[in-house]
Amino acid sequence: MIDHVSIQVREVAAAGAFYDAAVAAGAEVLHAPRVWPEYRPSYFGAFVRDPDGNNVEAVCHGPA
Repeated sequence: MIDHVSIQVREVAAAGAFYDAAVAAGAEVLHAPRVWPEYRPSYFGAFVRDPDGNNVEAVCHGPA
């Protein structure tokens, strides 16, 4: 098991699309897409758990 994988995307919409596709495929929801100001002001991320138990995140560091 890897534990945590972060995929950087260029647009907030891509993080949302990742989340929607992952959930539709049966991934467990960890955190719905949103801004995470505790990480940094423009950190927009979505988190799911894959079937192997890994936390998979799509993150956009641009304006949210």
